[in-house]
Amino acid sequence: MSLETTLILFKPDAVSKNLVGTVLARFEKEGFTIRGLKVMKLSDELLAEHYAHIADKPFFPEVRSFMQESPVVAMALEGENVIARVRDLLGPTDSAAAEAGTIRGDFGDKGGDAKMRNVCHASDGVETAQVELKRFFNEGEII
Repeated sequence: MSLETTLILFKPDAVSKNLVGTVLARFEKEGFTIRGLKVMKLSDELLAEHYAHIADKPFFPEVRSFMQESPVVAMALEGENVIARVRDLLGPTDSAAAEAGTIRGDFGDKGGDAKMRNVCHASDGVETAQVELKRFFNEGEII
């Protein structure tokens, strides 16, 4: 096992449904440690950088609009193999396909926006986590 830190973004659907504490409790129950936590509004520039892999797609404006519906909560979460374990806890990106008992299966949208309104973003690998953590946290904000 290896000690890792990952980025979690509680998306606007989690914030608007008052699910941040409920989902955060699931992460804490797994023994993960919060190393950074903040509420923030996402700028067009930050979203274009974060979603650079889809910024040229016709659906990107919808993603950007959704991610700016409300503030989000950014969290740096540390633990043994936290990246893979968090992704297992979340379930698949498509909430409609996520099993009950996973975070997305329990709380994500089951309709047409199930791939976007899926409660949380989580880094998908160690290198991605390092880049994303620097994108959302300034020097000294991760303790």
